[in-house]
Amino acid sequence: MKVIYEDEFLLVLDKPAGLPVLPDGWEPEAPYLVKTLEERYGKVWIVHRLDKITSGVMVFGRDAQTHRALNIQFETHEAHKIYHALVEGHPKWDEKVVRYPLRANVGHKHRTVVDDKHGKPSETRFRVIKRYSESALIQAEPMTGRTHQIRVHAYALGHPLVEDVLYGARDRYGFPRPMLHAQSLSFVHPATSERVKFSAPRPADFEEAIKILGAVY
Repeated sequence: MKVIYEDEFLLVLDKPAGLPVLPDGWEPEAPYLVKTLEERYGKVWIVHRLDKITSGVMVFGRDAQTHRALNIQFETHEAHKIYHALVEGHPKWDEKVVRYPLRANVGHKHRTVVDDKHGKPSETRFRVIKRYSESALIQAEPMTGRTHQIRVHAYALGHPLVEDVLYGARDRYGFPRPMLHAQSLSFVHPATSERVKFSAPRPADFEEAIKILGAVY
């Protein structure tokens, strides 16, 4: 865990993949991010979530007022999030906006599914960054914050994240996780009213996956 920025109001972190934000229901005694932070900084407030498998930028409030102000920005889409992901196949588009409604916690695997009748409105904007022989590096901008949103919308387009077997991908390359990384996050600092932006480089396992996929012919 790397601290990107800290002040008396908020913390911005580069979360490592494999570390859950809150206790894992399957491994309740295992380490989790909030516990690690509170041992070092005292009480922190969760503003948004990243999946256990996801790396990258996260922000936490350090007091209730900051937490409320940041929550409002996420709810009103004033906070801007950009992710990078590796997906299977060859998208026929360079850019795509997806608005499939989503319903979370379905079945014993707690998957999220597209549900036109009961799902919540959801929107993700995709852009192809680079194409490989069997896959593509994409940018994803979630305009809403549904559970597993990017993963499910990519799957619904026919291009699940590489190694994301929960959502239809083949277990082919042996990567330790689906490659999804929160690349950057911008919002208005509640104390200064200035827009700030924080970024985290793709981690080593992600860059290694790019090298492997780029070498596949």
